[in-house]
Amino acid sequence: MNQPIYLQPVFQERIWGGTKLRDLFGYPIPNDSTGECWAISAHANGQSIVKEGPYQGLELGQLWSSHPELFRSGSPVFPLLIKLLDASDDLSVQVHPDDNYASKHENGELGKTECWYIVDAEPGAVIIYGHEAASKEDLEHLLQQGEWEKLLTKVPVKPGDFFYVPSGTVHALGKGIVVLETQQSSDTTYRVYDYDRRDKEGNLRELHLEKAIDVTTIPQVYEPTAYTTNKQDGLTVTKFVNNSFFTVEKWDVSGKTQLLTNEKYMLVSVIEGKGYLHIQDSEHTLNKGDHLILPALFGPYELDGELLLIISRE
Repeated sequence: MNQPIYLQPVFQERIWGGTKLRDLFGYPIPNDSTGECWAISAHANGQSIVKEGPYQGLELGQLWSSHPELFRSGSPVFPLLIKLLDASDDLSVQVHPDDNYASKHENGELGKTECWYIVDAEPGAVIIYGHEAASKEDLEHLLQQGEWEKLLTKVPVKPGDFFYVPSGTVHALGKGIVVLETQQSSDTTYRVYDYDRRDKEGNLRELHLEKAIDVTTIPQVYEPTAYTTNKQDGLTVTKFVNNSFFTVEKWDVSGKTQLLTNEKYMLVSVIEGKGYLHIQDSEHTLNKGDHLILPALFGPYELDGELLLIISRE
């Protein structure tokens, strides 16, 4: 199929959400506490819908199972989940399990390794990225005593930053940050600390300390960052991460660039700008906030315009 597959996102209300998904991207968010846009998702908790074309109206999970030729993947389930997050307040401090732990303890769910591209950040915004505990006993003690300033590592962020967050990493987005998140298709989160916030019913939100201690990497290990950049006419590609979970790249398009056929499918998120995708005799508009799949064997094709794209592949 030599057509891009545009997807309709799913929006999720969150206690820490706001209005920036509407303000920045023009999305028709359901309320003023919208925290997540599940932009490319086949997860049961929120599936994207094909917007147009021969597969219009299909959930992404249905498309994956009924048309494997579009993906050329060996995975039994759609393996990735692309989100935009609006952290209008601090997110809970959390940690995610790996595949083995999640399979045993979360009914066969995938683990959750993820990464963040910082789309927007207010001055002074920070994330929690890692911890200072030297041992499991040290971690347990600091958690029990609520010694958050001693335990948690804070890192200032700005638009354009990238962070790789493997399973086992204690982390949290801080207030005033919007990110594009590429992750394994999982909705499993273990809360470590939530600022003693209460839900709509007035109840303290559940923590998952036993599981969190089980899965936290101790001591903290930070993956080295070594981005590679390649340029061709009208295109600069920055490769942020390339591993067994996903490959994530930033494509800066300026003018026209010719691209070859993709062997496997690619996930495309338009973060900034406007442009066009030309394939054979057809033209497709690319607007800020669009999310689409270029199916396997798509191309050759041309991109034209001023665009910032985040490209993800399994």
